[in-house]
Amino acid sequence: MSTQNLKTRLYPSRIDFAVCTRQEVAAILNATLATTLDLKTQTKQAHWNVKGMHFYSLHTLFDEIAGELEGYVDMVAERVTALGGFAMGTARVAATDSILPEYPFDILDGKDHVIALSDRFAMYAQHVREAIDKTDDLGDADTADLYTEISRTVDMRLWFLEAHLQGSEGNATNGNSSATKTAAQVK
Repeated sequence: MSTQNLKTRLYPSRIDFAVCTRQEVAAILNATLATTLDLKTQTKQAHWNVKGMHFYSLHTLFDEIAGELEGYVDMVAERVTALGGFAMGTARVAATDSILPEYPFDILDGKDHVIALSDRFAMYAQHVREAIDKTDDLGDADTADLYTEISRTVDMRLWFLEAHLQGSEGNATNGNSSATKTAAQVK
């Protein structure tokens, strides 16, 4: 059976949602699962390869963020299965289905990693907020609440990342950062 069929296939459940609602919510969650897995591995890529004056603090921050994302991977996958769906959480599915661009492999400097991660966190935050609205519109307040929890942490982490880029050497962004532009371009 193809992965596409498994994204909408359900196993029997007594949960009180219509089959079509469960299928739509599971598809949204599986898209998030792929993107969250991708963001986690991209954050680890930065963690492993960061260099420069702020190596230790960024190395530690990136590892902490990756750990939080791992928790969300599990939460999202378990919600898919709680709805009777199949969690599609392999690396191959993540690579195919993620909304994020590939991480640049040729960067070492801490600032470049912070910019790359900020861009991706902004895209991910937008995706999560859209998922809040979609799942709420489908009547699944529990999944919308799960997304709200993720959104709060992702926004905080984006703030932490962007704080490294603001206020030094006249680099205040005034809302015109590359992360803001990238997130706007995704629409």
